[in-house]
Amino acid sequence: MTPKDVVRHFYNMDLSKETNAILMFHKNCELYWNSSKGFTTLNNKGINDMLKDIRKTYLSFKYRMSHLLGDENIITARYTIYVTPIEKPDEDEALAHFISIWEVKEEKLYKGYQISQMADENQASLKSFSQIKI
Repeated sequence: MTPKDVVRHFYNMDLSKETNAILMFHKNCELYWNSSKGFTTLNNKGINDMLKDIRKTYLSFKYRMSHLLGDENIITARYTIYVTPIEKPDEDEALAHFISIWEVKEEKLYKGYQISQMADENQASLKSFSQIKI
């Protein structure tokens, strides 16, 4: 798989149902994440713990990408995460907007840099994340 295919494959997963998503990450993976809650660094174990929490919390956890750009083994994705919380099984809601930059090594997500902000219900904002078909 090309680096772009690796990233595309990950973002096509529904993380609430995918028990093997951690296999997409390199054993020495590092994720540097700036969010509205502050800065977080996660390694492979931290990412695995987060994936387990997603499976406990959501019936559905999907990415909707608007952009996927690549330069050799560095891939940038822009997307919104949509979730179906266990408490609201009939609602699919936008959770947050992201831009992530991944270095792919040995066909795995190796080093990630991402920034996120909570999604709002503004239709213009949501539409801006669905302009391009990937």
